[in-house]
Amino acid sequence: MSREILLLVDALAREKNVAKDIVFAALESALASATKKRVHDDADVHVIINRETGDYESFRRWIVLPDEEVTNDEAQMGLIDARDICADIEIGEYIEEGLEPVDFGRIGAQAAKQVILQRIRDAEREQVLNDFLEREEFLVSGAIKRIERGNAIIEVGRMEAVLPRDQQIPRENLRVGDRVKAYLLKIDRGVRGPQLILSRTAPEFLVKLFELEVPEIEDGLLEIKGCARDPGLRAKIAVKANDQRIDPIGTCVGLRGSRVTAVRGEVSNEQVDIIVWAPDPAQFVIAALQPAEVVSIVVDEEAHAMDVVVDEDNLAISIGRNGQNVKLASELTGWTINLMSEQESATRAEHERGALRDLFMAKLDVDEDVANILIDEGFSSLEEIAYVPLAEMLGIEDFDEATVNELRNRARDVLLTEAIVTEETLEGAADDLLDLDGMDKALAARLVDQGIRTRDDLADLAVDELVDITAIDEERAKALISVARAHWFEE
Repeated sequence: MSREILLLVDALAREKNVAKDIVFAALESALASATKKRVHDDADVHVIINRETGDYESFRRWIVLPDEEVTNDEAQMGLIDARDICADIEIGEYIEEGLEPVDFGRIGAQAAKQVILQRIRDAEREQVLNDFLEREEFLVSGAIKRIERGNAIIEVGRMEAVLPRDQQIPRENLRVGDRVKAYLLKIDRGVRGPQLILSRTAPEFLVKLFELEVPEIEDGLLEIKGCARDPGLRAKIAVKANDQRIDPIGTCVGLRGSRVTAVRGEVSNEQVDIIVWAPDPAQFVIAALQPAEVVSIVVDEEAHAMDVVVDEDNLAISIGRNGQNVKLASELTGWTINLMSEQESATRAEHERGALRDLFMAKLDVDEDVANILIDEGFSSLEEIAYVPLAEMLGIEDFDEATVNELRNRARDVLLTEAIVTEETLEGAADDLLDLDGMDKALAARLVDQGIRTRDDLADLAVDELVDITAIDEERAKALISVARAHWFEE
């Protein structure tokens, strides 16, 4: 019998091109499963085969747990009972008992073979997968073997991969037998073994197609810095030349458009805008909005946003159909882009100027002319007036030294008063509200004024309610409420 086992292992290992240890492990599992049926379904049974002789032994074991935690007497044992068997045993160790090995011929050769072959199939798949990953082949191609509920099953070498319906390009008609390329999105290690999940909509798919068509990328002369897609309709890629002698756009387009045409043919003729990447964010955004022409741009580093002004004739082009152009430009650059016409920009600027003028007049008790001078000189907050270097304010022609000192003192008095009021208000706020990520004292004070004193009070609000109460933007409101509710789900 021992020789029979060794011969079986050797034959299967050769036939399936897997390591003998994998076959041994599969055989041990089959023998353990058969032995377990003779003992108890809940028992913890193991079989060990000697790799040299083919002899095998069977045993069952119980893990030692605190008595009150034992729920399965067939595989667990309380500490008191365990110490009756072995006086110095500790929790987490095992009590073992030898079993009479089942006769290999009696366990049912067919059942054993099925277990062994399944384990070997899993091992084969894992081996193929490992070989695949070692080659770093993220762009894969294969023939569609079948379609199940809209998901395309693709034969990739010796493996099957899945192209889910939501990862297929919209309106693309895939049929059995078609050869397709796709990007390896992830590996799903489910109970049925590892499975390749593919995508034809991921931005990385477009990047890999360009790498395939443009050898200068592999040579390091050209680099793709980013990609954004509306699959099947339009995409934008940002490219950078690492060699000044290379035209990055012309290189990607190719002779008579051959390279970009080949890429488009793989993605249902998706329109691809190729733009030159720029290290300066404003320049990058201007390039990403092509073909629109930008009149002016204002960068808000704190909000990671840009206000972009285009002339009236270019506004529709800048936005694109259904907002497609500005959306892709925003995704590509990573900046929030607020597009507006020159008229809208002027209206907005006047509104902001009016609000700032009213603030200065009310808080500093000055007339409209003084407020306008401060705005024209670039002051946008009371903090700037109170704490900018004195020499900078003395440089304002319309103000003498006495006026400058009076304005600075008034601004400081207002800020001090507001700080005292805020601190007094915050005495009514719970620590769990004040300690939230994204919370600041001014915002917490506004919340307390509205009766929102704890983390749970904030968590009970809807996003639009928080926006109305505090006048913060919707994105920040969503983030704050999400953080406030997080502990509900942890519990």
